[in-house]
Amino acid sequence: MSLHSGLAAFAAGLLLLRALPMLPPVWWLWPQLLLGVLLLAGRGWRLGFFLVGLSWASLAAQWALDDRLEPGLDGQTRWLEGRVVGLPQRNDGVARFELTDLTSRRARLPGRLRLAWHGGPEIHAGDRWRLAVTLKQPRGLVNPATFDYEAWLLGRHIGGTGSVKAGERLEPAEGPAAWRDQLRQRLLQVDAHGRQGGLAALVMGDGSGLDSKDWRILQDTGTTHLMVISGQHITLLASVLYGFVALLARFGFWPGRVPWLPAACAAAFAGALGYGFLAGFDVPVRRACVMIAVVLLWRLRFRYLGIVTPLLLALCLVLLTDPLVVLQPGFWLSFGAVALLLLVFGGRLGAWIWWQAWWRAQWTMALGLAPLMVALALPISISGPLANLVAVPWVSLIVLPLGLLGTLSLPVPVIGEGLLWLAGGALDWLFILLAWIAGQWPAWIPEVVSLWGWALGALGVILLLLPAGIPLRALGAMLLLPALFPPSPRPLVGHADIWLLDVGQGLSVLVRTREHALLYDAGPRRGDFDLGERIVVPVLRGLGVDRLDLMLLSHADSDHAGGASAVQRGLAVEGVVSGEPDRLPAELAASGCKAGDEWSWDGVRFATWQWPGAQDSNDKSCVLSVEARGERMLLSGDLGARGEAAWVAGTQDLRARWLVAGHHGSRTSSSPILLRAVAPERVLISRGAHNPYGHPHPLVVSRIMGLPAAILDTAERGALLIRLGHYVEAEAYRDKPVFWREK
Repeated sequence: MSLHSGLAAFAAGLLLLRALPMLPPVWWLWPQLLLGVLLLAGRGWRLGFFLVGLSWASLAAQWALDDRLEPGLDGQTRWLEGRVVGLPQRNDGVARFELTDLTSRRARLPGRLRLAWHGGPEIHAGDRWRLAVTLKQPRGLVNPATFDYEAWLLGRHIGGTGSVKAGERLEPAEGPAAWRDQLRQRLLQVDAHGRQGGLAALVMGDGSGLDSKDWRILQDTGTTHLMVISGQHITLLASVLYGFVALLARFGFWPGRVPWLPAACAAAFAGALGYGFLAGFDVPVRRACVMIAVVLLWRLRFRYLGIVTPLLLALCLVLLTDPLVVLQPGFWLSFGAVALLLLVFGGRLGAWIWWQAWWRAQWTMALGLAPLMVALALPISISGPLANLVAVPWVSLIVLPLGLLGTLSLPVPVIGEGLLWLAGGALDWLFILLAWIAGQWPAWIPEVVSLWGWALGALGVILLLLPAGIPLRALGAMLLLPALFPPSPRPLVGHADIWLLDVGQGLSVLVRTREHALLYDAGPRRGDFDLGERIVVPVLRGLGVDRLDLMLLSHADSDHAGGASAVQRGLAVEGVVSGEPDRLPAELAASGCKAGDEWSWDGVRFATWQWPGAQDSNDKSCVLSVEARGERMLLSGDLGARGEAAWVAGTQDLRARWLVAGHHGSRTSSSPILLRAVAPERVLISRGAHNPYGHPHPLVVSRIMGLPAAILDTAERGALLIRLGHYVEAEAYRDKPVFWREK
């Protein structure tokens, strides 16, 4: 039996969990696990390892799904008690924190909840609270080519979310959790050139002190990994401690009676654990500690097995401890980076000069991790190799050591604060450089590729990373072409693809013809949370849209136009039209909507209308009609009942198969007169789940059902695709099969 083969088969079974569209039934998993164990004793031991891994991963996932909030409690407000874990975050007056050790008199609750408290008091790690919480099942916005919040929640074993309505602190924080929170507060109060938040991220893994602009700079330059405590930081500290003991031994300063190698390994692991404790032992930190422990054990006793074996063992241990880490992007990127370094630097003849090796490592990471970034729907930094060439040693050798020494020296007057002042200055200079680089080369959001295109691209990357002289190596560049320039499916002439995006309590609709694209509304922005940047731009780029012929903003309310500036920054926008151009930012250069404007793109007819007698913002909405081969969709923004009556009176024929309900299903819109005039077969509602306005209003729902017409709701179905001109049903993105998604 080969140890390599067994570990690889076991890891493959555990990793397969990420690709399962649904979990096998529990009644089958236990016999499957037993079969795997029996096969381990025979010739089918590789299959046995695989089945054991797959069965364990599936069981762990099923237990996590069973720990989710019960559907009957979704939307209900209940009193509960629990203890705060991790470091609470506070942005724009909203405290976000996680609660465990939960109890409630009348409900069975999950093991962990993620809560938000708008305008609430200070929350500290380790506090025990009694709270009135409006409970929600773990659901997120579901769109193509964007971050999957539901997978992230399940990967962290969070069984539900909620918003706090009231509460009282039962027990103040004490112990290690309270100490970490106090240290975090102390760090945020020092003078560090305005970079206290960045130092807290580096030292304690608390990224709440970085604003959206900072994160955008880090994303554009591929340096996000530097501001979150990852394997790189833990490994750096462990390496420094190991090297310090090794240098003492080499130059004769180490006690001869004490073996230096075990002491170096012990010091390195102790340093890793200490840094992990400071960072709260989050998932990436635990993963790094496991990897370091395995590598140190290999260095101490098992070097004859080669380097691949300990890394396979570390992979299996991480997955065995928590199979759901496969739902976390950081897991794939960290192990992928290690595998790439082994591929590029392992087994080569001769050696590179240090600067050649350093540059090689940077572009290897950029090229080699690109297929993983595409598969995980993450932006790819064009400037990453250049930025990391400077940023990695700057953070590793200057900012991080000064930050850690300054934190440890805080009890000493002047010394600790002085070191943190230096660390903050160094970090500020780095951000200035990174901001300039990001301005020159922003991140690239790749278009969604097919499975075969992705596989060919991944194979091409592997070939390009092989040593020079390997046969067919040059073929790798050709294999990249299907991934870099994927065939973009476009509507036929006379047809239109219409995407109603899932942007929560807001609206954003992409209308795409054969050669043109129109965006109707750009999603909401609330404070620092801009869905134009986080959802609309990534979706459009992922669908292959990098230019808009027109951005039509129905009116200027933030739930419709809040993301417009981000869209204009992220794509080329030829023109902007709005029902309220005067209320929009000047940089949009919006012109006014004109009633009766008509045009045709690729055989698809468009028309706009605005009520001349409108008095308020909602009634000034610029409405849009889109018609392909006789199939029509109407979009009315937030037009109210009086405006709808004027629209019906001023238009000869409003009949349409599709209608986007006005004002997210509010009772002030979708009036009986409009519904009778349109007579839609399908009514689309764009709204947020558990929104505070009660949308869609029951009266509106009853009106629509009485037509009769079917209702398609983004809060329940995710993003919706309507292929206008084909007279087919809408495609709901939430219906795509993945095991972690609540239907």
